[in-house]
Amino acid sequence: MNKIGIGIIGCGYWGINYVRIFSELPDSQMLKVCDLAEERLNYVRQRFPAVETCHAIRQLLHDPRIDAVVVATPSSTHHEIVKGCLLSDKHVLVEKPLVMEVAEGEELIALAQERNQVLMVGHTFLYNPGIQKMKRCIWDDDFGEIYYLHATRTNLGPIRKDVNALWDLVPHDVSVFSYLLEAQPTWVTAVGAKLLHNCREDVGFITLAYPNGVLGHIHASWADPNKVREVVAVGSKKRIVFNDLNNLERIRIFEKGVSPSQTDVDGFGEFRLLMRDGDIISPKVEASEPLKNQCAHFLDCVARGVTPLSDGQNGLDVVRVLVAIEESVKRDGAPVEVQRRAPSWSEPLKSWSLVTSSKI
Repeated sequence: MNKIGIGIIGCGYWGINYVRIFSELPDSQMLKVCDLAEERLNYVRQRFPAVETCHAIRQLLHDPRIDAVVVATPSSTHHEIVKGCLLSDKHVLVEKPLVMEVAEGEELIALAQERNQVLMVGHTFLYNPGIQKMKRCIWDDDFGEIYYLHATRTNLGPIRKDVNALWDLVPHDVSVFSYLLEAQPTWVTAVGAKLLHNCREDVGFITLAYPNGVLGHIHASWADPNKVREVVAVGSKKRIVFNDLNNLERIRIFEKGVSPSQTDVDGFGEFRLLMRDGDIISPKVEASEPLKNQCAHFLDCVARGVTPLSDGQNGLDVVRVLVAIEESVKRDGAPVEVQRRAPSWSEPLKSWSLVTSSKI
């Protein structure tokens, strides 16, 4: 199989990781990097001397050797750049969020389908073995009924100049929640604050309502000195904790829970609570780099012409939630309904099930 030629637009804090990974993967050929900052291009030249560099996007897009492009630029530029890539017949992997407006995302998805190009969004946590393990545990019968999900994503920055903390941090957990539950939220409430006295919210508290009465809660902050990357799932029989910062025990399963019995205690319809107490288990989780898993999946989708796990529609679903969150913040926490995706019979069926590619 011929190697897939890769170009990267944007080589800042996160983009340089894509240069490294596509230089390492055997099915790709890392060809060219585009960035406006000469300092960043000099860094690429020093670290990856075989990779070409340029300042103008058109130089990269007009290169016939490049089959696919990674877009790792500020979120506000995604729509224009991704559109240019698709019109140049390049497959695209774009960093989250896909776009800032729903209509822009719909345009990109239609364009990718029309031109038969892969459009994938970098929701990296979906390719994290710990999150994949967590999903298998939640959907196991032993977990019982799921009650709610809770995520905490805090740190002292890094503070972005193009978006607030909610658009920067919350997409990770919105995508994870939908992946774990195989469902989208119906409405949200959110409050945010500008604690650092800049023009953007740097902390937020979000509640999401899912079908069957399941709730999700997300705390995101650029202003908390305690770095946390944690997702918790609470069910009637078990509690599962994913801690991305704990390399030794990334997943912990608490075999404890509480659920109502089906026997009435008295005539007022009260229920006896059944308590379940058990062990705390730390299952084995495969050691692999999520970003490398994501990039390998992208190459596989380009090579085989299949739909990615985090495809354009998946990325747009996250944007729909973020738009509702932003509106709720403007309304001081009032509930806002999440815009639903219009059904399309022409859309290929794709499950939220675990990635099964041999390259993951």
